[in-house]
Amino acid sequence: MLAEPTRRRILDQLLDRPRTVGDLVAELNVSQPSVSKHLRVLRDAGVVEARRDAQRRIYELRPQALAEVLAWVEPYRRLWSGRLDALERHLDAKERP
Repeated sequence: MLAEPTRRRILDQLLDRPRTVGDLVAELNVSQPSVSKHLRVLRDAGVVEARRDAQRRIYELRPQALAEVLAWVEPYRRLWSGRLDALERHLDAKERP
């Protein structure tokens, strides 16, 4: 779900404040049907929610869902962090005469 670059760009835009589909279309320079499709995927995954404001829908992030994603990613971050630390030690050792 989050591997799709347009979805990540949508989340980046929603980080600042809730936005309408029209706002997202203008900011991302992506067609309205495409933005709506991506929002539907994000909404179905529980990462964003929509509320009605007259004829418009306003989309916003659901921080709880993003916390769940972060918790899932955490073990992988630790894995890469450890490998990067090992690489740094290796490079530091090679620099020493």
